[in-house]
Amino acid sequence: MTAKIAYDDIEVGTELPAQTFSVTRAGLVQYAGASGDFNPIHWNEKFAKEVGLPDVIAHGMFTMAEAIRVVTDWAGDPGAVVEYGVRFTKPVVVPNDDQGATVEVSAKVAAKLDDNTVRVDLVAMSAGQKVLGMSRAVVRLA
Repeated sequence: MTAKIAYDDIEVGTELPAQTFSVTRAGLVQYAGASGDFNPIHWNEKFAKEVGLPDVIAHGMFTMAEAIRVVTDWAGDPGAVVEYGVRFTKPVVVPNDDQGATVEVSAKVAAKLDDNTVRVDLVAMSAGQKVLGMSRAVVRLA
């Protein structure tokens, strides 16, 4: 597979379709099982509060993975992402209710690079706070 977006059709400033992702306690437990990360701050409210957190928080890598979906959906191929990095700036607090939390992700092409690649800058927000900083991906386009 290759990216479905043509490099020549993209300009700096192109906005990718924004997405909102739901984060629930059940989803965190499923992620813990898949990743092997059973740190109790991600599923045990009592423990999370005892260590100074406001509540259970989402795994940073889970948040990072959800955010890059904006890019992979846009590109049409997850393999088109050749580089991706973030800084974890704030936790995604996940209350124990029917709604959980949401992560709103927007992105735009920040630079056209060599070899049909572009740098995409992402913004991930939850509860009005930026949860990922310096979130950038390099994507190889068609």
